[in-house]
Amino acid sequence: VYNNHAFIVADNVGNHGMQVFNLTKLRTVANPPEDFTVDAVYTGVGSCHNIVINESEGVAYLVGCNSTNGGGPIFVDISNPTNPTFLGDYTAGGYSHDAQVITYSGPDTDYTGKQIYIGSNGNTDKVIILDVTDKTNVIPISDFTYPQNDYPHQGWFTDDHTYFILGDELDEQEFGFNSKTLIFNLTDLDNPTLLSTYLGPTPAIDHNGYVMGNEYYLANYRAGMRIIDITNIAATTNAMTETAFFDTFPSSDSANFNGVWSIYPYFASGNIIISDIEGGLFIVRKSN
Repeated sequence: VYNNHAFIVADNVGNHGMQVFNLTKLRTVANPPEDFTVDAVYTGVGSCHNIVINESEGVAYLVGCNSTNGGGPIFVDISNPTNPTFLGDYTAGGYSHDAQVITYSGPDTDYTGKQIYIGSNGNTDKVIILDVTDKTNVIPISDFTYPQNDYPHQGWFTDDHTYFILGDELDEQEFGFNSKTLIFNLTDLDNPTLLSTYLGPTPAIDHNGYVMGNEYYLANYRAGMRIIDITNIAATTNAMTETAFFDTFPSSDSANFNGVWSIYPYFASGNIIISDIEGGLFIVRKSN
């Protein structure tokens, strides 16, 4: 969502494009349910796995698209939401399954104020870091991998842009350990280093994770939503400690693709949205 509009892509569905929908229409629904039509469609892509929006610059980054650039990020100006405009793309890094883009304010002063893209490129077993400030002249900064790599899937910066928390979607099935989360030190964006790893209490697969303050919210498939304290993230041991969970798939915690798909923990109300593949949409809030 950006500027009161929802931007929607879909995976493996042909010529879906990027739909744009004005959410303010929902304020005046007189007789629900009501069917709506889109307000705009960006047709420069067919299907895409994901979309990332850097709100501070009003740019959408379409990733994992079925397009001529091989699934690398496609940059679209959405400052005027109903007139999305192509700005460029990047092909050299290969397919990005997921990504985050930030206006950088971390410890590496070489990149202060730059638009920094970090992509989890599962198909090449790498995470890539790019300077995407100039959409027509993307500058590769670095890339990195790690031991027992199977599919680097998704990750998130800490709020201070010092650390990056990464999940590998297939390593639990491949290697047989419990839910594994990796913490990288990105004090120097040109030289990322693996700082520590965290193993959860179950063998469930990790999917998407998001940082809010000193907490990491992990969508952990059959193990549900896990909330992990990262106050001690700079340490090389015991950097992460689970403090709460909500299990939407109580019958099993095995390493299979059921249960929680994603989480949204950023509402001012304290409500947390949990998207569960079989169970639907859960709205929860921390207990007292």
